[in-house]
Amino acid sequence: MFKVTPNPPDTDPTRPNSKAFDKAADRILDHYLKPKPNKPETEPGQLFTVANGVDTETLLANLSETLASANAMVSDLAFDLEGPRRHVLLGIQQLIELSGLLANRALDNIEPRQST
Repeated sequence: MFKVTPNPPDTDPTRPNSKAFDKAADRILDHYLKPKPNKPETEPGQLFTVANGVDTETLLANLSETLASANAMVSDLAFDLEGPRRHVLLGIQQLIELSGLLANRALDNIEPRQST
């Protein structure tokens, strides 16, 4: 069976459906070939961020654990040193310890979460 087809295919630009078809095809191709970049949640210069919606108790608990870890690392390093360097690290350890006390007191002062 022989089917007659024009060579080249009929693409009359004066037909109203042709422009609509071209616009739709361009939108489809642009969607896949030129995707728009997602808008970042944070400023471009900000490397790290804390997730939105985290409650205060969780933030303070994580702060307390982080300070305890820093305290252990500085303490271990300080006892391997002698002289002024050791005194500097012991001073840093004391600041970390005081910050941990403040975080723990803040945890004591907030209302505990209701478990659901």
